[in-house]
Amino acid sequence: MLTPREQGDVGEMSAMCWLASRGATVAIPVGSSRNWDLLAELDVRVVRVQVKTSTCSVKDRWDVTLCTRGGNQSWNGLVKRLDSSRFDYLFVLVGDGRRWFIPAAQVAAGWHLRLGGPKYAEFEVERGDPIPGRTRTATPPLQSASDRRGDARAAKGTRL
Repeated sequence: MLTPREQGDVGEMSAMCWLASRGATVAIPVGSSRNWDLLAELDVRVVRVQVKTSTCSVKDRWDVTLCTRGGNQSWNGLVKRLDSSRFDYLFVLVGDGRRWFIPAAQVAAGWHLRLGGPKYAEFEVERGDPIPGRTRTATPPLQSASDRRGDARAAKGTRL
């Protein structure tokens, strides 16, 4: 299982690869930027890109958290909502590798988005690599006891 920081790094790498495949020159900030994760020169225009990831799916949709709840031990309890005036595009990578590149003006929420339905379908781009690790679902599929244990014959090396 990836840490949140590692998952974010996977998302940023996916965004950089996708943007580069579109002919963009990509730059990342020195240190951490609170409002955007990378810059891209697209068609002689420099744009600020905020990157988000999600491994949480609910009924074939992906819940993407847009607000920040700290992330360190000195958190003061305030929740910071995503401010669409501080970035130009939102790039989202979800657990199965689906990706979206959404103009900031189209981001209708400050707390979270639900992707995979018709609302943001026009902004979905080519699928990338899935996020390594487990994808969480709101209602995990039921598993029989034998599925959880595995097959003893396979573990002992005998033919199935």
